[in-house]
Amino acid sequence: MAENTMKLEVITPERSFYTGDVTFVELNTTEGEVGIYARHIPMTMIIAPGVLTITEEDGTKKKAALLKGFVEVTETTMSILAEVAEWPEDIDVERAKKAEERARKRLETKSTDIDIARAELALKRALVRKGLKA
Repeated sequence: MAENTMKLEVITPERSFYTGDVTFVELNTTEGEVGIYARHIPMTMIIAPGVLTITEEDGTKKKAALLKGFVEVTETTMSILAEVAEWPEDIDVERAKKAEERARKRLETKSTDIDIARAELALKRALVRKGLKA
């Protein structure tokens, strides 16, 4: 592993989604969008729905939908434990559009029996999936 790289591992309940040496990683957290280089100070953050951008050693950028989880950073490693991580080619656009429509309808009804936070999160997830595929 080169001086300017770190080992990235992205794990979901179903599989090891990504493992490799990278130079830079961008993702959304509950504190905002962050970018992490190798030799970063150690930290742990909660993931918010958004696009995960991985910059590999050769400069190749890979993007994936990252919807929920935790990230742990050390000086030489970054571990992402994600509930859902999807490459653009794995996203079903029609399903994402239907999920967006359902979430918008729930939010528009303003019914007291609707969990607003859950509907907003569902909308964010659908928009991330749809936007990544566009």
